[in-house]
Amino acid sequence: MKIKKIVCFLLVFTMFTGAASVFAQEKPSADLSVSLLSAYIWRGQQLSKNSLVIQPSATFSYKGFAANIWANYDTDLYRTIESLDNLTETDYTLSYSRDFGAISASVGYIYYALDQASDSQEFYVSATLNSFLSPTFTIYREFSHYPSTYMSLQVSHSFAMTNDISLDVSLLGSALFSDDASAYPDPDDPSDEFSGLHHGKATISMTIPLSAIASCESARYFTITPEVDWVFPLSGDGSKDMSHRALGSTDNNFVYGGATISFSF
Repeated sequence: MKIKKIVCFLLVFTMFTGAASVFAQEKPSADLSVSLLSAYIWRGQQLSKNSLVIQPSATFSYKGFAANIWANYDTDLYRTIESLDNLTETDYTLSYSRDFGAISASVGYIYYALDQASDSQEFYVSATLNSFLSPTFTIYREFSHYPSTYMSLQVSHSFAMTNDISLDVSLLGSALFSDDASAYPDPDDPSDEFSGLHHGKATISMTIPLSAIASCESARYFTITPEVDWVFPLSGDGSKDMSHRALGSTDNNFVYGGATISFSF
């Protein structure tokens, strides 16, 4: 059923963007990708274990507006509930982005269709300083089933290499402020809500245009991005929360990796 919803969404949105391109001089753009990763770690939470996860994504953009659909398929679920489907999550995002000279800003809405929990909804706002390290501050506000505010600050930098290949590094820090003790309790007082620094994430990746290693004409549309990620706690409470949510262990550090192949036009 979820796969049918994804297909229908893509068909409807493709028809919409196709119609828009007929009447506008500026054509919409699209990015289709699939990531193959050794783990799915979301905001410090271990959501897969000892399995390959496949994460397809499709983004359609036009004059600052964008629509994205993303999914997580776990090839070998670490089952605690037998009724779980391998397609554990499908996310729908609508956003608008605009440059204001030294600052780029975006606002958006995310609907998380979850197999293992009640669906979730968020609004977010993000601002990037267009300078060295591109510092980006983002605030997410969940307003559906798990009321909370999640904040992140990320810095990143790309080092140019040969043949348009780049080495990319980023570092993210986060904080969580929950309004619901049943969803995100304080590890030291379950009757209180979590509030404070949570986790960090360091990523090293390479952006490799396929045209850099293949001479065919169609190669210019494809990009391969291998990556290695490390997720770690930023506070004692963050460490306890990550350990509490770990699957079958008390781990609070996660190292994983994989690669993404993208098709853009």
